[in-house]
Amino acid sequence: MKVQVCTLQEGRVLTGGEELLGLPGLKWIDILTPQEEGMRRLAEQFRLHKLAVEDCLHLDQRPKLEEYPEHQFIVLQGFTAGKDICDLTLHEHHFFLGPDWLISVHEFPFEAHDEVRRRVEADPRATLGRGVDFILYMLADSLVDRQFPILDTFGDELEDLETAIFEQPEKHHLQRIFELKRMLVTFRRVLSPQRDVVGLLSRSGITHIQERTTLYFRDVYDHLIRLYEQIDSGRDILGNAMDGYLSMVANKTNDITKQLTIFATLFLPLSFIVGFFGQNFDQLSGRGFYYSMWALIVAFPLALIAWFRHNKWL
Repeated sequence: MKVQVCTLQEGRVLTGGEELLGLPGLKWIDILTPQEEGMRRLAEQFRLHKLAVEDCLHLDQRPKLEEYPEHQFIVLQGFTAGKDICDLTLHEHHFFLGPDWLISVHEFPFEAHDEVRRRVEADPRATLGRGVDFILYMLADSLVDRQFPILDTFGDELEDLETAIFEQPEKHHLQRIFELKRMLVTFRRVLSPQRDVVGLLSRSGITHIQERTTLYFRDVYDHLIRLYEQIDSGRDILGNAMDGYLSMVANKTNDITKQLTIFATLFLPLSFIVGFFGQNFDQLSGRGFYYSMWALIVAFPLALIAWFRHNKWL
């Protein structure tokens, strides 16, 4: 378990490890890869509730806000994407918010935490000096904002997929549609309860959340609304892409059926003519019947083709 502490002392920020936990002042404690022994020591020092600590040791919670006697417990989630936009990694972040301390717990390194820490070190009065609840806002805002590039990339790929489908539908297009659809379902499953959590943080009366900080959480809430709208519009566009794929495949099947029907129609009279004149009767022998057979063999297909063109079937 890696512990990183930022504590505000006389207008400047001291950063380091667990040796800073006993110092007075506002504190932000960031824990990477929590372990039972380390969380037990923190629980004793900051009087963390054992149920919240147990949740931190099992990072499979849903976004939520729970109030305990000594602190607030908040769970927020976000994603990072690999080279493939559907290759998502879930980042689950737990926060203990006390009167003058904030403990953030997460399993994987997250670039946004490093950016927030650099901002705190660069300008302690404008960040940690405004309260630990403002640090919570900064972490929540950076976590939510990291989702916009993922959905923007999703939108670009969806546009390219639609273009490819209408040019030449392929089987792998359908598979990709289902992959993108599963990705949207995952996003929606996480962001739907998270929107409610941030909505609660943006209201007045939450313990350890200052009135002025609730205004900033409203901005995070607006960002979540935008993300939710992008998910809904992406789901509609995916449905249109699916309908477009099925329509293009049906049209292609109809064209093939049409071509085969035309070939069968052309060869049907030819088979009849050859079978008729191929009968072994003296009355059908002779040069005249021979020329008549070839004339019909040539004339019938030409007449059928002219008729098809007249009816705009070709």
